[in-house]
Amino acid sequence: MKFFLFFYSLFIGICFPQSYISFDSSFSKNEKKIANTASEIYYLKNIEKEVFYYLNLVRINPKLFAQTFLLENKDNINCLKDYNSLYKQLMNMSPLNPIYFDDEFYSYAKCHAVNSGKLAYVGHDRKNGSGCDPIISNCSWGECCYYGENDPLEIVLNLLVDCNYQDLGHRKIMLSKKFKSMGVYIAPHKLYGFNTVLDFKDE
Repeated sequence: MKFFLFFYSLFIGICFPQSYISFDSSFSKNEKKIANTASEIYYLKNIEKEVFYYLNLVRINPKLFAQTFLLENKDNINCLKDYNSLYKQLMNMSPLNPIYFDDEFYSYAKCHAVNSGKLAYVGHDRKNGSGCDPIISNCSWGECCYYGENDPLEIVLNLLVDCNYQDLGHRKIMLSKKFKSMGVYIAPHKLYGFNTVLDFKDE
């Protein structure tokens, strides 16, 4: 029997340098194809599809990601302790399966992102009556919320480095082998420009 577990974390972004734009050129054509799991979901915005793409590149070849983006941009990252721990983890971890799109969890992510953006609040608590809570009882799920820019790779990188977050909650969710699918939605936010909600599901 599976038990309901909820893992969550939020992050207000810092800016990464723009020199990372072409780091994925080191990945093979096949790896890029495998990573692009949301490419055929017509109602996703391109930036939301790219969140899947970049996260999956990290998951399917963590060592190569560490040797390309992380190694090449070490001097541009402020949180060296968290950077170093991510680099070490990626260099020593085994590849993970890619994350696939889940329509139900896309709806939950969209609902929360839109509501929190319009009402200018942060966090994982849903406002009463919003209808944004996942109604599930037989699986584990996790949530990451990001506030700041709407650049897909910057979102993924900030959540992975997890600057100054002692428990590295975002990283644990993003690199967990238990999660198999997710929904992503990026919406305007009155205080932070944009907010992104990633809702992960374990089946």
